[in-house]
Amino acid sequence: MSTESKLSQQSNDKSFASLWDELQWRGLIALSTDEAELKQLLAGEPITYYCGFDPTAPSLHLGNLVQLLTLRRLQLAGHNPLLLIGGSTGLVGDPRPSAERTLNSKETVAEWVQKLGTQGARFLSFEGANAARLVNNLDWTAPMSAIDFLRDIGKHFRVGKMLSKDAVSARLNSEHGISYTEFSYQILQGMDFLELFRRYGCVLQTGGSDQWGNLTSGTDLIRKVEGASAHILATPLITNSDGQKFGKSEGNAVWLDADFTSPYAFYQFWLNVEDADVIDRLKVFTFCTKAEIDELAKQTAEAPYLRAAQKRLAFEVTALVHSPEAAQAAIDASAALFGQGDLESLDAQTLEAALRELPNMDAAPGASLAQLLCDTGLVSSVSAGRRAIAEGGVYLNNQKVEDETATLDAWLNDRFAVLRRGKKTLAGIFRT
Repeated sequence: MSTESKLSQQSNDKSFASLWDELQWRGLIALSTDEAELKQLLAGEPITYYCGFDPTAPSLHLGNLVQLLTLRRLQLAGHNPLLLIGGSTGLVGDPRPSAERTLNSKETVAEWVQKLGTQGARFLSFEGANAARLVNNLDWTAPMSAIDFLRDIGKHFRVGKMLSKDAVSARLNSEHGISYTEFSYQILQGMDFLELFRRYGCVLQTGGSDQWGNLTSGTDLIRKVEGASAHILATPLITNSDGQKFGKSEGNAVWLDADFTSPYAFYQFWLNVEDADVIDRLKVFTFCTKAEIDELAKQTAEAPYLRAAQKRLAFEVTALVHSPEAAQAAIDASAALFGQGDLESLDAQTLEAALRELPNMDAAPGASLAQLLCDTGLVSSVSAGRRAIAEGGVYLNNQKVEDETATLDAWLNDRFAVLRRGKKTLAGIFRT
């Protein structure tokens, strides 16, 4: 099933009195402009709204997914989305709390603009009465001279207020300071909102709460230049129950591009979500209804060992980001690795991705299995490996190994082998 047809079958949960109520229940509202006015606006005639994504990497990640799905929820409610890829702001970079960003070349940014646009567009419908539009802020920034930028836009910004923004003040108080380049980022983002307001009648911007300072620059500019009001809806920063920033582990983002995070690894990430976090993840990252999520919450409380909520979460998000087929392939691979399915039936790409997530090593045909058991850490010594084989607890590609002197002579796809001790201890072998 295509992403377009899959998304067209989804709809907002009809159990809520309003879109605002659903967004609140899902935990997607951290900050906003006038709540009563925005709630009424979302419940009325279709409005145009946008969210921007800067090409600071060749792929979007889980933090971006929160915004993409928020865009989709508003579109399902009948509103008109603009997906903005920051061809100009990506050349500058928004201020990080820690240090100055490394500026990428114009050629690299242009390439990433294309990749992110294609990736983000998968989550929206570009057909129908409220079809999405893909826009690039380089289109209106590049033709503008520096003098015009300063006269027409810069004059509406007060330095004192710019200095008070959290991202800016954090950098000013750090040893790195902040360059004028990154200091001006909020002006560029404000200009985006003004331009979209003028071109498309856009009256709402969504984004993460950590970007509040940049988000408000647009509403302030529209008020000053056009004498009109516009709105912001900021989602909370997603964290685990222990307060750790969600979506990153030891500095490694979970990417939406399969070339950076495989569908198998992506599925496993969601499958390993803690019980304390899984219901919140279902609310934010899936289109499951309130009734479905309430039932999964009940199952998690009564029978957490079944991990029903995690399995539903992993399938839903993997199917949405990659495909239902990729999600099922991840399930099949997990089952086959643990002896509950056919390893031979797995496609090579899925199998390799699964083995990369295990302890693994390279080995040549004819290598001693007892030695491999030791080298991969499945046992503590070669003699322990021989004992494990003698006791009948070692499997090569799900076939029991009975000879203590057995060697590696069976391969999957002529490239891989799966070594297993007992029911749950696995290692991957890659042919040299």
